[in-house]
Amino acid sequence: MNLYQNLGYLVLGSRLRRLSENFLSEINRAYQNEGIDFDASWFPVFYLLSKNDSLSIKELSEQTEVSHPAASQLITNLKNKKLVTSVTCLDDGRRQLVQLTESGRALLASILPIWDAILLAMEELLKEEPECRDLLPAISAFENAFKSINLADRIGSKLTVELKTTTNE
Repeated sequence: MNLYQNLGYLVLGSRLRRLSENFLSEINRAYQNEGIDFDASWFPVFYLLSKNDSLSIKELSEQTEVSHPAASQLITNLKNKKLVTSVTCLDDGRRQLVQLTESGRALLASILPIWDAILLAMEELLKEEPECRDLLPAISAFENAFKSINLADRIGSKLTVELKTTTNE
């Protein structure tokens, strides 16, 4: 057992970040191996725009559950790469709608087979490592739990109880 496994929940965030970084690195390498200039961090925007002709930054932010500034920054980066553009909403001139450019649509067409291959590879991994099957449901359960509780307050209450117990002894 390595350090991370021994420390359990004390390093949960570090382990999840490390797992995420490793996973995204492998996905990016798959794109590179196919000669496709695509970054896995762009996936949520490309996926949503593959299902919708256009979305506002607010809609992108809400659907991807990231802050409006984070979504705006990603859209700015994609605009700089000429993969998306924004147009004024016909119904509300104050709203800007994000759309894939012609280059963005061409890139989307080239990455769709990669997405299918990712799903097939992950299904294969789950057959080889059945313990991994519970990962996505467990992550969903953690996400839901963190929405319904305040972990920092819960930790604080444990400190208060521990301090009271220690001072009374």
